[in-house]
Amino acid sequence: MMKARFFPAVGLLFLFSCKAAAQKELPVDKDATKETVNLYNNLKRLAEKGFMFGHQDDLAYGVEWKYKEGRSDIKETAGDYPAVYGWELGGIERNNNEVNLDGVPFKKMKQYIKQGYERGGVITISWHADSPFGAQKGAWDTTHGTVASVNPGGVNHALYKEWLDKVAGFLSSLKGSKGESIPVLFRPFHELTGNWFWWGKNACTEFEYKTLWRFTVYYLQKEKKLHNLIWVYNTGGDFKTKEEYLERYPGDDMVDILSFDSYQFGDPQKEKWFEINTNNCLKLLGEIAKEKNKPFALAETGFEAIPYASWWTETLLNAIGENKISYVLVWRNHGYHNDMKKMHYYAPYKGQVSEPDFVKFYNLEKTLFEKEIEKEKLYD
Repeated sequence: MMKARFFPAVGLLFLFSCKAAAQKELPVDKDATKETVNLYNNLKRLAEKGFMFGHQDDLAYGVEWKYKEGRSDIKETAGDYPAVYGWELGGIERNNNEVNLDGVPFKKMKQYIKQGYERGGVITISWHADSPFGAQKGAWDTTHGTVASVNPGGVNHALYKEWLDKVAGFLSSLKGSKGESIPVLFRPFHELTGNWFWWGKNACTEFEYKTLWRFTVYYLQKEKKLHNLIWVYNTGGDFKTKEEYLERYPGDDMVDILSFDSYQFGDPQKEKWFEINTNNCLKLLGEIAKEKNKPFALAETGFEAIPYASWWTETLLNAIGENKISYVLVWRNHGYHNDMKKMHYYAPYKGQVSEPDFVKFYNLEKTLFEKEIEKEKLYD
């Protein structure tokens, strides 16, 4: 009698588990790895609880330090690492280049990515690719016709495929301790609605941009067999309608996460443009994300040198509001920038004026850092 009751229960449990597993939503890559599928689903689930906080180049350097094991300006102020680690591939397209455009060695970046992943953190990577017409201006060469030249049939198409081979070589080399591919939120051709990159709206047509995006997804997914990527579509924070945001959108079958970038300029005590505009854009993006059943994020933000002591809880938090974003990421802590002749950083460091407020921000229930994310087991 005991066995008769036991086995049906086990069978029901098995069927329930299979049904639950079958209900997992797939990213645009239907052959995505298990870890990638799990992360994608957990990004959506976690947004109901709060938003993850991210920082660019967090483990590589900070204000007045570089390449010191275990260091992080975020950890030294809040007592915890960020939940999201941002990295950059710009420069990998150059022959035999060992460092990215910010001077970080790709070998070190690979180590930092593994460290963050092994602790349960999330990895996002952008790519400020050089202009194929010359690396002198890098990604900031806005020569018209550049995108057309790298698309199929263009004069630089073969060169672009060589670049993608190098990108694929790096992304495929990212492995966890069990040999599994580390999932990456890949954000190429970002801020596409701006006029400062060769893929910007002033330098190419809507069709050319969509073709560039779709070919890149196809090539990395089908030709290079990369199945650890979650694709992040990213505009500037200057759209006023849903239609404007989606003007160059390459299709639901090619995008996993919707996002935009928005930075604070000016004194937030005197003007509320950043706060109001960012919140309005997030509301619009949230409506689009709901219609398309996709996560959304504030992929880049910040206030250079954070001179306003309460910026985290009185400005950024208000800008995000009640919008259920997956994550927010602030830009890098370069320190003193010789070319700019000023301090260039976007997260607090020990003793920085906004440090106490950042600790308050950290302690909020809705802000998620690495210790909380580790418990969520996003990859399981």
